[in-house]
Amino acid sequence: MSTSSDCSIVVVHGRDFKPAEDDLLDISYRAMRAGVRRDYPDTVPLLEQARVELGYYGDITNAYLEGLGRRYDQKLDIGDRRNAHAALRQIQPRKKFSIRQYDRVPGKSALREFAADMLAPVLGAIGLTLPLIRMVSREAAEYLAGKTDYAEKVRERVRKKLCEALGRDGRVLLMSHGLGCIIAYDVLWELSHDEQLVARYGGRKVEAWVTLGAPLGDHYIRKHLKGAGEHPSARYPTNVISWHNVAAEDDYTCHDNTLADDFKKMLDQRLVSEVRDYRIYNLAVRYGKSNPHSSIGYYIHPRVSKIVNDWLTEDLQH
Repeated sequence: MSTSSDCSIVVVHGRDFKPAEDDLLDISYRAMRAGVRRDYPDTVPLLEQARVELGYYGDITNAYLEGLGRRYDQKLDIGDRRNAHAALRQIQPRKKFSIRQYDRVPGKSALREFAADMLAPVLGAIGLTLPLIRMVSREAAEYLAGKTDYAEKVRERVRKKLCEALGRDGRVLLMSHGLGCIIAYDVLWELSHDEQLVARYGGRKVEAWVTLGAPLGDHYIRKHLKGAGEHPSARYPTNVISWHNVAAEDDYTCHDNTLADDFKKMLDQRLVSEVRDYRIYNLAVRYGKSNPHSSIGYYIHPRVSKIVNDWLTEDLQH
């Protein structure tokens, strides 16, 4: 039986400017630990013994966005993230992560979610989805269809970290957020089908993949995933056992919030054991307004805490 010291949790962050790696890992881990401590205090020692690492590419994104003329105040960003975490930590017990509490969050608006739901299918039908993505996230558009080496550079970062975890022969939980879900999917596909990588990693599995605010349900984005144009036998990753997809109400990034239907063929081909969708309310407040896509709000949420707890204690339950 493995111990939690054999467990690796690899976190892949999302889009936009990001703090330095150590700061972002500390904030992310603290939010995850706070959720576990709130709901499963006996599991905290197991989480603390696990190896929690960040598939970090924030510096690459920061440089790309700064090259477009955008500016970033890292100290303010770190401070606001810590304030968001402190506020979320005060919400006790877990049953308060409900629609009633969500309706009280300041600045809450479903307008962007409505626009994504209504516009994405229409614009996709006439070939304008990429301009819509570019309006929201220049780096996401660059990753999907850019002419620079941005996509390969960020994949290399995530691939290196995931391969290190898989190479230790322990248990691995992969947790990705937003754009990081697309990158993680592509890396998982590469480890499943790239000849140079399959020889070493083809037989290794990610026990649980947790996607948070994932845009993978979008038809346009799925057409740009690694393997999308391949024969069905080589179209999907083959190295995930359980896939848990968590989508927050009003999170426009995952406007198509269910993935079990979109990736049903993975189940049909017995490439994955389960793909489970969960709908939550993300109570994070960033810069004074509701931010249902906030990674901190996802990491600390009771649903994510339960997934992490169940994975950490799986051996103890048998």
